[in-house]
Amino acid sequence: MTDPQPTLRALLARRDLDLRLASDEAALPADALDAPLRWVHSSDLADPTPFLADDLLLLTTGTQFASLSGIDGDSVEYSAYVARLRTRGVRGLGFGTEVVRDGIPPALAEACRDQGMPLFEVPYRTPFIALARANAEAIAAQAYARRTWALAAQRAISLAALRPDGLAATVAELARQLDAWVGLYDATGRPTHAAPDPAPDGAIADALAAEAGAVLRRGARAASTLEIAGHRVTLQTLGRGGHLRGLLAIVGAELDLEGRSVVTSVIAMAGLALEQNVGLDRARRALRTGLLHALLSNDPTLARRVSRELWGALPTAPVVVAVAVVAAARADAAADWLELRVAERRGALFYGRSSDGLVVVIPGGDGDTLPQLATLFNAAVGASDLTDYPAFSRAHTQAIAAARRAASGTVMPFADTTGGGVLAALDTLHARALADRRLAPLREHDDQHGTTLTATVRTWLEHDARIDEAAQALGVHRHTVRARIAQAQQLLAVDLTSFPARAELWAALVAAA
Repeated sequence: MTDPQPTLRALLARRDLDLRLASDEAALPADALDAPLRWVHSSDLADPTPFLADDLLLLTTGTQFASLSGIDGDSVEYSAYVARLRTRGVRGLGFGTEVVRDGIPPALAEACRDQGMPLFEVPYRTPFIALARANAEAIAAQAYARRTWALAAQRAISLAALRPDGLAATVAELARQLDAWVGLYDATGRPTHAAPDPAPDGAIADALAAEAGAVLRRGARAASTLEIAGHRVTLQTLGRGGHLRGLLAIVGAELDLEGRSVVTSVIAMAGLALEQNVGLDRARRALRTGLLHALLSNDPTLARRVSRELWGALPTAPVVVAVAVVAAARADAAADWLELRVAERRGALFYGRSSDGLVVVIPGGDGDTLPQLATLFNAAVGASDLTDYPAFSRAHTQAIAAARRAASGTVMPFADTTGGGVLAALDTLHARALADRRLAPLREHDDQHGTTLTATVRTWLEHDARIDEAAQALGVHRHTVRARIAQAQQLLAVDLTSFPARAELWAALVAAA
């Protein structure tokens, strides 16, 4: 992928410039002659650093030293001069000979050696502008070569995308063009295509998969560069924000402007290829929803016939019916993950969408699908008791009830929701709102008049509507309890001598607690 950058070594190699390296290359820093040069500039100022840029080659005739203490003067001046250049980021110093003196001043050569600054001689017959022009030509040539490479790479990748295995071929061609490892991950963070072999070692692969999964779970479009185990990694999501279709990972490539343009073209093509599947996915999910409605009618005949043709047989009874409540931004990714599980485990999983969430049907012995679904997508999952298909609707109702009690990222079996009895199901916002409205007359009277009608009614009901036991528990006379109950009946406009009325009032007290 890389082309030679304009460097001091490249200038020294040009015979038309006739430059001579005055430094001992072995004594220079490792990349001193091969670091890229942005420009070549000339100056005879004693301190040119305010007018210089980083990664620059400086040329001088030494006039500034002659005006100070003589061209062969104090070595301290030369040392300070070179130190300023080094601090500013100058990559090398060229001395034009036969202008002020023949050859390079020994004190300057010594200062450059001490500072690790490459020093070279520019003969009189070589004008400084020739070096600047040569470096500019090298920069232009490199830019042209990079643009040519980018166009050729994009063409090769476009041709690869036309192959039957378009995505896999695109990933392989991008890896070849970048001379790097490239991996494509689906919306769930699972690797689907990668090139070349061998893949990164286990530690890198695990860290990469974890990072890819974290980026995709956030659901927002993103591009990032990070380092994993000493390798430079570039990550780029595919698809729209809130509807990510996957992620592209590149390991071991330093991407310049042209390299990023090639990657951008791949992202566009891969994203388009994945988005083109949306219509098919929508039709598939609509069919699944229709089959789910058929199952809810407790007649699995149609669902069995269609499922067998498309995805394999329905899971063998007895089955568990589950409802997973997933945030909207993650719902598509969760459905994609379930679709992959269906393909991997033909006949061992069915799912569909309903207004209550994703409905999943698994065999009774499957102990990992629901926990993984809950963990990967922070879903609240409710699971029914074991059931046969003729009782599917009842199991679905159980799953909905359990899902409402489940915390995000957990699975709640319906059996675990029954410990509190039927009244425990009253712990909902709607039930509390109804209870608050039903008890409002008692509470308002208590607040305005300082009475304890609400507490008296609760105690009376707790003691099976027995006046004497309630009076003893409250520490008041039985006539007081009787009067308070009568007043509560009047405020609530209800006859508490009937069991249904007392049961409804008790349910309101439980829900409002």
